[in-house]
Amino acid sequence: MKKKTSFIKLFFYSFSTFTVIAALIAFSYYNKIYIDNTQIPNSEKFYLYIPTGADYTNVIDSLSKYNILKNKESFIWLSEKKNYKKIRPGRYEITNGMSNNQLINMLRAGLQKPVKLTFNNIRTKEELAGKISKTLEFDSLSLLRLLNNKEFLNSYGFTPETVISMFIPNTYEFYWNSSPEVFFKKMYKEYKKFWNKERLAKAKKMNMSPIEVATLASIVQAEQSRHNDEKAKVAGLYINRLKKGMLLQSDPTVVYAIGDFSIRRVLNKDKEIDSPYNTYKYKGLPPAPINLPEISSIDAVLNYEKHKYIYMCAKEDFSGYHNFSTNISQHNIYAKRYQRALNQKKIWR
Repeated sequence: MKKKTSFIKLFFYSFSTFTVIAALIAFSYYNKIYIDNTQIPNSEKFYLYIPTGADYTNVIDSLSKYNILKNKESFIWLSEKKNYKKIRPGRYEITNGMSNNQLINMLRAGLQKPVKLTFNNIRTKEELAGKISKTLEFDSLSLLRLLNNKEFLNSYGFTPETVISMFIPNTYEFYWNSSPEVFFKKMYKEYKKFWNKERLAKAKKMNMSPIEVATLASIVQAEQSRHNDEKAKVAGLYINRLKKGMLLQSDPTVVYAIGDFSIRRVLNKDKEIDSPYNTYKYKGLPPAPINLPEISSIDAVLNYEKHKYIYMCAKEDFSGYHNFSTNISQHNIYAKRYQRALNQKKIWR
């Protein structure tokens, strides 16, 4: 009887010990899989950037470099169990309190957070490419190569000169690792969306293409970058000149032709530069926009103010507004006032 009792005690003791050990092992596994394992110093969010071509070691190195994991070994253990080998590049949002399971599932599935890309006040393709490359993964040269690819652009109805009109200044969302081609196609889609039936109808009524509207809008914007309420009036002035077959005589087109955007005062000698962008020398619109016109400038052209003005000159108070004239005599009076104001401020160039 004593032997039987001892056996039963031993059995229950062994069983209890096994149960405890099993529970400890299960708890250890549970911790490795489901317990919080991320810590974001001084913040609630951290963005992990995994570049194209990165491998598993690069991911671990990045997580270690920024001290994101409380327990690196447990992350490595689970990533091996879940066969996390295919690395998906991108920008991933890591928050405090994520488990290894959540983090690995996010990285493995490529569930990255898009970035917000805003661009405006852009004059050239080079400036645009430089701006974009500061937000997305690709470098500016790879985008410039695409924007200078005649065969590629031709399939979209643009040339290396006119393609700048495709980019409508605004805020857009992209995945960080988008390629130049993906970026371009998304912007083309936005361009087609912007040029809806209503805008196309207005352009057609003016006998202008979207590219021509953008080109005129770029001049309007260069002439009036501070006050949207005057843009339609400026647009109307240039429409009047185009209808009369007059030279547009826009100083910003000369500055663009020279390529020195620090110029604040256009001199008579500057107006002699031989360039198709020099509207003091060549009639009609320049070959392409001289900047990326904002939506307000494009809509100002499409909804231009109807009046009889054909001359304008910046006001001498430097308010950013203009004096408008229907004849050269009045215009010369305004021009002399402005030149005198420039001289007083010693703005010679």
